[in-house]
Amino acid sequence: MSSPAFQIRSRIPRFAEGAVERARLTVVPRRRTTAGRAPFLALVSMVLLGGVVGLLLFNTSMQQASFASTALEQQSTRLAAREQSLSMDLDRLRDPQRIAEAALRLGMVQACSPAFLQLGSGKVTGAPCSDPNPLRVNPNPPAKPAILNPRTKIVRVPANSSADTASGNADRAGRDGKKKNR
Repeated sequence: MSSPAFQIRSRIPRFAEGAVERARLTVVPRRRTTAGRAPFLALVSMVLLGGVVGLLLFNTSMQQASFASTALEQQSTRLAAREQSLSMDLDRLRDPQRIAEAALRLGMVQACSPAFLQLGSGKVTGAPCSDPNPLRVNPNPPAKPAILNPRTKIVRVPANSSADTASGNADRAGRDGKKKNR
């Protein structure tokens, strides 16, 4: 009554035992191999050399970026100054007094109350400009306050002869010397 599955199970350990008996294992001495130092040194030196070259290239690119930044800042400063100069020129050209003077030089007159011409009848309504004193283009400068314009005060010093002055200085020096000696 042995089943075929039981027979297969019982055979497997026998085959394994036979294989173990047939195998003759012996201890082999370890072979000590040292890795060559040259490849390791080459690898380390290449990594160090690559790092130094990388840092050098990085530093160089940073300096170039710094120079470019400085050049752009200088250009920005120049352009800002140019913009301010052009703005001042534009303000000067837009000055109403300058425009009025240019209009007067071209023969233009100031506008007064309008006069209308009726085309059907040819009649003029309104008064044309007949004012001989138009508005001043350049107004008078403001009056200076009296406190800013004081009266001139002249002080006259009496004239002494040069001999009197020299003898007076000598007498004064002698008196000063006597005071010091006391």
